[in-house]
Amino acid sequence: MLFLKKLMIQALWLFVFVPSVFADQYPFNYHIDIQHYIFTLTLSDDTDEIIGTTSIKILFKSNDVSQFRLDFSNRTKERLGKGMEVSAIRSEDTKLKFRHQDDALVIKMDQPTNKGEIRTFIIQYRGVPEAGLEIKNNQFGDRTFFCENWPNNTRHWLPTIDHPYEKATVEFKIIAPAKYKVVSNGLLMEESLLTENNKFTHWKQSVPVSCWLYVLGVAEFAVQQVGTFEGKPIQTWVYAKNRDAGFHDFVYPTKNVLEFFSQYVGPFAYEKLANIQSSSVTRGAMETASAILYAENLITGQVTERLRNVVIHEIAHQWFGNSVTESTWDDAWLSEGFATYFTMLFQEHQYGHETYIQELKAAKKLIKGYHTKDINFNVIDERTAELGPVVTGMTYKKGAWFLHMLREKMGHENFKMGIQSYYKKYFNGHASTADFIREMEFFTSEDLEPFLNQWLKRPDMLEIIADWSYDESLSEINLILTQKATSEVLFNVPVEFEFHFANGIDPMVFEAKISTRKINYKIPLQMKPQLILADPRTALLADIRIIEQK
Repeated sequence: MLFLKKLMIQALWLFVFVPSVFADQYPFNYHIDIQHYIFTLTLSDDTDEIIGTTSIKILFKSNDVSQFRLDFSNRTKERLGKGMEVSAIRSEDTKLKFRHQDDALVIKMDQPTNKGEIRTFIIQYRGVPEAGLEIKNNQFGDRTFFCENWPNNTRHWLPTIDHPYEKATVEFKIIAPAKYKVVSNGLLMEESLLTENNKFTHWKQSVPVSCWLYVLGVAEFAVQQVGTFEGKPIQTWVYAKNRDAGFHDFVYPTKNVLEFFSQYVGPFAYEKLANIQSSSVTRGAMETASAILYAENLITGQVTERLRNVVIHEIAHQWFGNSVTESTWDDAWLSEGFATYFTMLFQEHQYGHETYIQELKAAKKLIKGYHTKDINFNVIDERTAELGPVVTGMTYKKGAWFLHMLREKMGHENFKMGIQSYYKKYFNGHASTADFIREMEFFTSEDLEPFLNQWLKRPDMLEIIADWSYDESLSEINLILTQKATSEVLFNVPVEFEFHFANGIDPMVFEAKISTRKINYKIPLQMKPQLILADPRTALLADIRIIEQK
């Protein structure tokens, strides 16, 4: 907490901020726009210390900016000597004054700026990362270097604006022991042996992304060129000792997924797609742009369903989270909820509608469990990585369910057109939930704000008790629906019931509307149903219990 207070105090006197409606407490600075980073790093097997030089090209959006702030963790006693120490900063061969404390690097200008001016700054530093870049042995006992930047750990090894709101292109220039191969964002520009023991590798990405999506992997890799997608390489990078299993596991379904999302959503933004085995990811994977890091234990050579689904999810992120990025952590569901749901859409496309429904049912079960553990969690809420976690499992699963219900509400084709319009408008940029809803409303006659509010801005779980009885004298069903919400605010939703009969008579579907605590329906039926199914299409996120009154 003390760290945050110090940051906010610094922010008040360092900058005049543009007013923001967001609750994210990061010290935004809209007077500068970082255009490009070049990170030059020297890595060694003799020490965990890294030696770095960072070049930052900055566009100044205001006159008279006298200083600016970057996130950069400093060396402290509390960190047992870990952290970074800056030795010099210069611009146009002029040494600049700076202050590096409380994990903030404040750089003072030698002369005031003009609006529209672009300047380049060179920062020299060294240190042992406390986080962000993990230097450790992999499952085979071999030394590796892998980043783990999520959500705001980039600051522990690279001087950046460590927040999703800033996007920039990036280059990594790495000097490392010659036995290693190096992978990063974008395209490989150079790989040269400097000496018998040291190799230089240069990667460059020309598509801007937020810095938590920057990637660095250094290990004894086996590398396979799997193929191409629209002329862009598809690659597999696995530990050399996992060569056969890893190459086998990653052959499928990468290209199929790229094709589906390109057709359904819009163009793939990046210069390549690499699947990479990593020691820094402990569970699942990390959607770093153009080069995805997977937990090493996912590689088994068995092409497991678990790995397959993780691959689909992380590739979906290349569209949602990476290309279209949430403006603040308040809207993290625009990344995780979308990637989860678009995984389901690919599964429906590739494996059939029943697989899609099973994924939704499994997600619903998890949502109920998450709600039990935290009954106050809202998917969209005031969040900041400066204070704690920005997502939970609810962000993934309930965000996905919202998109499923929105698709059913709008109609599949209208939903698809809305998604394509949203992606095109915010391609390689930022969006908020309001931006998304506004774009989707162009493809429906309804106001979607109430629908959004009841599902993503409230923590409630919807429970419905459906009491029914059949009156033979009137040939009708008496259906009483009672909703139970965990607050006094009630849901306004349609609920479908499917009546099944004997003697081969076709089922009948009845759609009820419930917006009050209790509502009673009289439904004409010539015979008593043998079975009543609630929500037969799996279209509503609700726990519905059907009780026959004798």
